[in-house]
Amino acid sequence: MKKYSLYFFLAAMLMISCVNQPNNQELAQVTDNENVYDSVLAMQLGADDYGMKKYVMAFLKRGPNRDHDSATAAGLQRAHLDNIIRMAEEGTLVLAGPFMDTGDIRGIYVFDVETVEEAKELTATDPAIQAGRLEMELHPWYGSAALMKINEISKRVSKKGI
Repeated sequence: MKKYSLYFFLAAMLMISCVNQPNNQELAQVTDNENVYDSVLAMQLGADDYGMKKYVMAFLKRGPNRDHDSATAAGLQRAHLDNIIRMAEEGTLVLAGPFMDTGDIRGIYVFDVETVEEAKELTATDPAIQAGRLEMELHPWYGSAALMKINEISKRVSKKGI
């Protein structure tokens, strides 16, 4: 009798576990419900219905004036980095970084501005551009509004500043 009780218990547990397991359609609904639209965050970030927004992307290219002595070049680089920090703190520069090869395109910026003209005004504040060490190539760009959080997150994962 104990043997049959054990079989009955195991069969009952198997049936209960099958009843509680969601089918594939239920799994898809759970996955969809985990990605809940946050209208407040979307509005804060300037997102459209697709979670995207307009930016201006800049390609920093080698400029025509690269013959600075090492001290001047280092000073221009420091001023360039200080300008990046300033624009990031103001919220106009969303993303910046150098390319890690030796090509003519040295890095990128992503500006949170509506027009190329606004981005051009911002790039004109860069001492390396003013000195002709760098040039900017500007393009309107459509990307994820979530990029607006990158500077906030970056501060939490950086041990050192630039």
